Amino acid sequence: MEHVGAAEVRPGRWLRRFRRGESPQDVRLICFPHAGGAATFFFPFARGLNVSAEVLAVQYPGRQDRHRDACIDSVAEMADLIFEDVRALDDRPLAFFGHSMGAVLAFEVTRRLEEKDGISPRWLFASARPAPSRHRDEKLRTDDAQLIADLKALNGPNSGIFADEDALRVILPAIRSDYKAIEGYVVTPDTRVTCPISTVIGVSDERVTSDEAEDWGKHTTGDFELMVFPGGHFYLTEQLPDVARFVAERISQ
Repeated sequence: MEHVGAAEVRPGRWLRRFRRGESPQDVRLICFPHAGGAATFFFPFARGLNVSAEVLAVQYPGRQDRHRDACIDSVAEMADLIFEDVRALDDRPLAFFGHSMGAVLAFEVTRRLEEKDGISPRWLFASARPAPSRHRDEKLRTDDAQLIADLKALNGPNSGIFADEDALRVILPAIRSDYKAIEGYVVTPDTRVTCPISTVIGVSDERVTSDEAEDWGKHTTGDFELMVFPGGHFYLTEQLPDVARFVAERISQ
């Protein structure tokens, strides 16, 4: 039976819990979705983890149950707000898994936790994203057709939504806002955290090279490793059991 404490700490506005731990000492793994993504992207991942852990995912504004909330087009502003919810969950050890845009948000929340509260996550998994200081000079996709073509090329989850014009009109503002946030994000190579970082990429992902991924090692004073799985930008959905096993091994150390 899953443990529910009498004085349970509840997630705030930015977090959705998909799995409870079996013990109050279990690691709390917080997952950060990709640009245009929602918390539910990590629901299968949460169920697939073969380890006792609590799993939560960040819900960005402008989508799903937060579709009425104004979108935010700044990584720094989003990180500030997510940090306020995460810092309240101080009753368990933390670990972060960020996919694509979520990787830099996880990194920025880690920076805030370490600098302001002296709390360092047990592990940071940076998935499908170049290192924070490796900025690609890409123009913001303002045209709907170009934006949709770009999303189709990624072959991500829920690709069937592209055939639903009404659904597209609902989600495009959030996607455009996320793209603007990540394309405006720049940090210097000497910006570091102290927790260990595992960078995880798909071998055929055109959005991140192994060289760009290796540079995540420059952004921590702790241990670093690069793990490469078969697949593209959304290798996580294609290789879920193996990725879940990889994450479980590290957060249980």
